[in-house]
Amino acid sequence: MSPVRSLGLDDIVEILKAAGEPTRLRLLALLSGGDLTVSDLTDILGQSQPRISRHLKLLAEAELVDRYQEGAWAYFRLSQSGPAVALVHRLLETADRSDAVLARDDERLRALKKVRAEKAQAYFSRNAAEWDAMRRLHVSEAAVEAKLVELIGDAPVGAFLDLGTGTGRILQLFEGLYRRGVGVDASRDMLAVARSNLDKAGITKASIRHGDIFNLPLERDEFDVVTIHQVLHFLGEPEAAVEEAARMLRPGGRLVIVDLAPHALEHLRDEHAHIRLGFSHQTLSDWLEKAGLAVEEIVDLSAPRPAADALTVTIWLARDRRSDDGRQAAALEGPVRQRS
Repeated sequence: MSPVRSLGLDDIVEILKAAGEPTRLRLLALLSGGDLTVSDLTDILGQSQPRISRHLKLLAEAELVDRYQEGAWAYFRLSQSGPAVALVHRLLETADRSDAVLARDDERLRALKKVRAEKAQAYFSRNAAEWDAMRRLHVSEAAVEAKLVELIGDAPVGAFLDLGTGTGRILQLFEGLYRRGVGVDASRDMLAVARSNLDKAGITKASIRHGDIFNLPLERDEFDVVTIHQVLHFLGEPEAAVEEAARMLRPGGRLVIVDLAPHALEHLRDEHAHIRLGFSHQTLSDWLEKAGLAVEEIVDLSAPRPAADALTVTIWLARDRRSDDGRQAAALEGPVRQRS
């Protein structure tokens, strides 16, 4: 946590006035744990939508929370920067989380997240065998894979990690690159498909693990390359997954994220369990930088025949800033390359 900056008396009073109301303090506590919608917050707090919206508006005006629009949904989260942030964190640290009201809010938040996770898990389980085919309904997977191969290159690496491995396709694609590969997924049905595919391909140097992308069953600083392919939009807390992925990297290691650019296809929420409707260049870049990585390249891949429901895929390539090679560290300070 960043240290509390010196603030003038008037500024402190305004911050305390904004936060110093029971509902608003509860909102700040909930939003400190990740992104939530107004609907989520009304369910947890048991208050009306207009009331919650009014409190969120006051918190936003005081620059205590940020608002992100995704299609018809708006997400809120505790602000990550600004002079008031450190003071708010201090306030939340002093709150007794065993307090009856805060404990009930936390319990309802956990229940909400459990429902989200179960919905995504059920979707994966129903569609495990057809997952790769479903991806191709919207994007040319061949084009995405070709660009991935180009960006990652052909220099051999020791350890390769694929998070949300699904059918194990990425482990197959880069089989000639790594000495040891690991794929992690939360769906046991997906893992069964991945293991079957690796067996069919005769790949024995890659292993499949059941695990939580937010709390990986692996040692930190262990992998040269980590990939997250079309996974983040299924997660309620994608930034936390990025941080956990970065933790797996060795000094100078690379993280490659493939996901959808921002779009407005609301039916993907209900029909395909998407929680987030894509990510902007800036959002993912901010998360990567915060995780201690330097963004080296961003590539957009659009459908060859644009249509109203066509989706753009974005690839982010970032590198762990820790390195004993001064020349490489200097290179990381260069501009980010952005391509379409």
